[in-house]
Amino acid sequence: MNDKRRLLQHFLAALAYRTQKALRDAPAGFGDFLAADEVRTPAELIRHMTSVLGYARTFFIGGQYRPEPLSSLDEEIIRFHDMLEKVARHIKRGTPLLQGMSEERLLQGPLSDAMTHAGQLAMLRRLAGFPVPPENFIFADIKPEQLGVKQAEPVSPDEKWTEAPAGWLPPFQR
Repeated sequence: MNDKRRLLQHFLAALAYRTQKALRDAPAGFGDFLAADEVRTPAELIRHMTSVLGYARTFFIGGQYRPEPLSSLDEEIIRFHDMLEKVARHIKRGTPLLQGMSEERLLQGPLSDAMTHAGQLAMLRRLAGFPVPPENFIFADIKPEQLGVKQAEPVSPDEKWTEAPAGWLPPFQR
């Protein structure tokens, strides 16, 4: 695997990590949280992220990808991680890109779009009254082969979180 593909693999692992960070310990019903009219719910956002990754996959295999809604946030999350793994397999195998696509364009387009939505999930958590604890992502335990729902706990969580909800404790103090 060349350096560009290795970087894409790591990017997908970072996407898996950040998505699960935004979803970890989310309250029941978070998937249906509606911040405002015309704003995607977390479940809709995860489905859109899956769609964006499915679109990226079409540049390896052709065709189209538009997922139908699933009945729960948990099902949407599983499908999202499954699609992450499918895209990663094509990158790792060296599957040629179609239609004049390049690794750079894949990164600047659908992969970066998906990462933007991971940040939106974190923002929705804050708007729902359950903000995501901060951490230094430079030290996060992110591995290219770790693309599933189960992600590492934070390695370097912030010791002080001035806007933490009342009664919040960092994982290492629970």
